[in-house]
Amino acid sequence: MQKRVYSFNEGKLGMKALLGGKGANLAEMTTLGLPIPPGFTVTTEACRAYFTSGSRLPEGLLGEIVIALHEVEEAQSAIFGDTKRPLLVSVRSGSVTSMPGMMDTILNLGLNDETVRGLAEQTSNETFAYDCYRRFIQMFGEVVLGIDAIHFEKLQEQNKQTNGRASDQEVSAEEWKELIANYKNLVEEHSGQPFPQDVYQQLQLAVEAVFRSWNNMRAKVYRKAYGIPDEQGTAVNIQAMVFGNLGNDSGTGVLFTRNPSTGAKELYGEYMVNAQGEDVVAGVRTPNPIAQLLEEQPLVYDRLEELASLLERHYRDMQDIEFTIEKGNLYLLQTRSGKRTAQAAVKIAVDLVEEGIISKEEAIQRIEPSHMDQLLHRSIDTSTPLTAIAQGLPASPGAASGRIVFDADTAEKWSKDGQKVILVSVETSPDDVHGIIAAEGVLTSRGGMTSHAAVVARGMGKPCICGCDALSIDLDSRSVSIGKRTFQEGENISIDSTSGQVYEGSLSLSEPVITPELLKLLEIADGIRTLKVYTNADTPHDAVKAREFGAEGIGLCRTEHMFFSGNRLPIVQAMILADDQEERVLHLNRLLQMQQFDFEAMFSAMDGLSMTIRLLDPPLHEFLPNLEQLQERQQELELSGGHAEELQRLKTTISKVHELREINPMLGLRGVRLGILFPEIYDMQIEAIFKAAEAALRKGVDVRPGIMIPLVGHPNELKQMRELVDKVAAQVLSEEFKGFRYRVGTMIEVPRAALLADSVAQYADFFSFGTNDLTQMTFGYSRDDAEGKFLGSYMEKNILEANPFQVLDQDGVGKLIEWAVVKGRTKKPFLETGICGEHGGDSESILFCHRSGLDYVSCSPYRVPFARIAAAQAALLVGAEQPKRAASAL
Repeated sequence: MQKRVYSFNEGKLGMKALLGGKGANLAEMTTLGLPIPPGFTVTTEACRAYFTSGSRLPEGLLGEIVIALHEVEEAQSAIFGDTKRPLLVSVRSGSVTSMPGMMDTILNLGLNDETVRGLAEQTSNETFAYDCYRRFIQMFGEVVLGIDAIHFEKLQEQNKQTNGRASDQEVSAEEWKELIANYKNLVEEHSGQPFPQDVYQQLQLAVEAVFRSWNNMRAKVYRKAYGIPDEQGTAVNIQAMVFGNLGNDSGTGVLFTRNPSTGAKELYGEYMVNAQGEDVVAGVRTPNPIAQLLEEQPLVYDRLEELASLLERHYRDMQDIEFTIEKGNLYLLQTRSGKRTAQAAVKIAVDLVEEGIISKEEAIQRIEPSHMDQLLHRSIDTSTPLTAIAQGLPASPGAASGRIVFDADTAEKWSKDGQKVILVSVETSPDDVHGIIAAEGVLTSRGGMTSHAAVVARGMGKPCICGCDALSIDLDSRSVSIGKRTFQEGENISIDSTSGQVYEGSLSLSEPVITPELLKLLEIADGIRTLKVYTNADTPHDAVKAREFGAEGIGLCRTEHMFFSGNRLPIVQAMILADDQEERVLHLNRLLQMQQFDFEAMFSAMDGLSMTIRLLDPPLHEFLPNLEQLQERQQELELSGGHAEELQRLKTTISKVHELREINPMLGLRGVRLGILFPEIYDMQIEAIFKAAEAALRKGVDVRPGIMIPLVGHPNELKQMRELVDKVAAQVLSEEFKGFRYRVGTMIEVPRAALLADSVAQYADFFSFGTNDLTQMTFGYSRDDAEGKFLGSYMEKNILEANPFQVLDQDGVGKLIEWAVVKGRTKKPFLETGICGEHGGDSESILFCHRSGLDYVSCSPYRVPFARIAAAQAALLVGAEQPKRAASAL
């Protein structure tokens, strides 16, 4: 039979899949000779067997646990269930992938009405013993028996109020005994059975409960958010208890070997004196900064600093360490790679390279896609003076504005309705994870920098402020007092979680900047990647910003986006509604000057880099006047007897809109079809491009334009449009620039164009895959309807693994891309290919592009740093594998 229980001195770090992250790290630290309380791990395989056997412990497993427990008894010179020297244990989860706070823990297991007296005698501290017992009953009641925590908390508050106690530390042994009696009555009332006195029954039920917690709602939500496989399961770690609540020379804490918010090389963490286990992360009291430990217990601090450095160098990464001090003796309970903000991840990776701890390649591989998503945090615009209404602990950097909500369910509901919300709470628990995901940011009145809210929000890149004492929440009236101001649920506030300040109202947010550490990391990435990274930019401002972020060119300039601003839309509408070509050209001439101005500014911004300009490609309805508004205006004029001339013009416009309206505008008169039916439109744009190019060239700008013909489905379409481009270039360019080089290509977004790529390629210098439309046409999905109606259900029911408009569908759309690349290069071996849809900023899609032999990806300006890192990661992941350029891709 396969081994299912491993003592800490039997395991090692490489057994993480079997022992879980916590178990593997405890085993590794034990091997290193660190001060680890003895214990053992029940494997993830045992967890999977528990579920396959109908949520029952596999046969014989309890006996194996008991045998392992005897070794712990021997090491601790204590006996489980003994009335004189009882061994107490913790029972903790330990998933393969870190899921902080998502599963359950039980401390002080092994206490009953008899062993608690033995613990009191052994420690000569009756108050401590009964404090441990009441904690155990509450944890067991919540985790194992499913009793809501609020019932225990109410009894505890009543007990303290009755006895005039302000804090748990003031409660006497007799008062704890009274509370324990009430707790036991509560347990029997809610569970229908007495609190179990058999310690082995406690152990069995606790192990089963930790296994079950793998499938609790918050764990499922977290796994889905972070893409953690459901089949991993959790290990169970059973470990001898050490006690941080034995007096003022004891305590418990959490320590990061570097600052998880900034990445600075400094011990960062918190601890509580005379506290146990979950007290720090639960946020029940505001803890002390770790630096204060140096003053109170300098020897313990020095030893902790020494062990933190040892662990960081051993694991070659920033560590998150849990520790307990028992009567001046230091114990480590856990270490793991610490969750960190995007800024911290970048700084730590670069610093570890410079310190010689990791290689440049490892630094790139350690940057998670989520880190890059979060990297460029917004901040509150401080160009005008602001007065904060409250101050808290800056737990996770960034800034957010939104409507106040007081619970996770409301946050999720309002967010789904399209509203931005700030989750405001006394503290958060793991059950609130769905609300944290939905919220723009989190604000709590209790808890410290390592509380649940701080750790989870930081991992998600959400702005978070904790320990804001100025908050006073009244859930009955759904209101919160912040300083002197009372806010109702739904009112707007803003938080600057970099400084910890809270502001009234919805404030404007400033875009972020690139740090020196990120620049260094991007330089490393650029030396590794082979894919070029272009940007999608439609304005000179976007072009400048993208170049700042390291874009190597513009892969997509959507000219239709240039017409939505200022006074341009009415001119475009008038051009579309023109009665004849002569009137249409009149309006086009006005647009020509605007287009030329834009192109010239963008050429200057991209001096020396390529710029691909897509000719007009909107569904026509996007530019037509709103029919309903026109009809409402017609009714008003008819009822009021308005001007006859205006009414007649309105009727003519309505008639024209009716005439131009399409049943399916996404498949209608757009793209190349518009250019073929109304060549004067494309003629104007091409003329603007070449006039702008010549003007920029005369100023010494290195202009490298590409003209992209959209929505081609037949080679003859591209042939005709290429002829138009060449004709206009010959007409516009003066004699000295007749040899000016430009490229003409097409956007492959119609499946037929992909299938006939070799025929299309004879007229193209490049292929740019418009993956948004190509996905719509391949799946037969209208994106707007699909995302709003059924895609969510498809993913919940595992019909689709991911939203195909966010993560490229490699099995379908990807096959068309691969086919088109190979077929196109049979006609033109050096045909440039790339993607320019939103997938250009997705790591999985970028990996696909690298493997498929594409030359570039193009994404929005603020995704360029992400794409540079992801392209380097793709190159490292593929390694020596050659991009698929042969017929094997077909």
